[in-house]
Amino acid sequence: MATEVAELHDVSKVYGSGDTLVQALDHLSLTVQRGDYLAVMGASGSGKSTAMNILGCLDRPSSGSYRLNGTLVESLDDDQLADLRNRELGFVFQQFHLLPQLSALENVVLPMIYAGVPHDERQQRAREALTRVGLGQRLANKPNQLSGGQQQRVAIARAIINNPALLLADEPTGALDSRTTAEVLDIFDDLHRSGITVVMVTHEDEVAARAQKVIHFRDGRIAA
Repeated sequence: MATEVAELHDVSKVYGSGDTLVQALDHLSLTVQRGDYLAVMGASGSGKSTAMNILGCLDRPSSGSYRLNGTLVESLDDDQLADLRNRELGFVFQQFHLLPQLSALENVVLPMIYAGVPHDERQQRAREALTRVGLGQRLANKPNQLSGGQQQRVAIARAIINNPALLLADEPTGALDSRTTAEVLDIFDDLHRSGITVVMVTHEDEVAARAQKVIHFRDGRIAA
């Protein structure tokens, strides 16, 4: 098994043209090793969110290459890209992006439906994932019956349900108070200790301090 989960090589990303041209990434190279816990920091406009979107197969580079768990991403069409994203990646965002009409259990089950997991296995794995994040008693609750911290726990359970090669978290504590932030970061610590590779974008030093490594973006590159 390769030790590299994600490899960005000489990646640039350009938006617009002429006078409106914006170089969001400038020949960026970044390797995420299996088992890393990496915090990404940088000012607004530094390129960190663009890099996260490319790592998450939500956007494509203008030039350069990206290999995710051995697969050369730029060679894939949109359907193959969606399949790779569902199979290899988990996402946790600042806003929880739960479907309001579904229970906690049903929200966590959803990615497994797209992955073709059988019904009984889906139910069992979703229950186990919610228990793992401390919500074993809240399976039937809908998002509006859960606190912000509990909703983020559901989102984390959903993100890990397909055993992703890479867990991407974009400001996952941005909408939480300090006590709930600490509880959610404890969950990320546990996930990392269990072998999950984590890349987290944050602007908070105390959040970044939980990671093994911290990198800073500036002008579309990793600052020295």
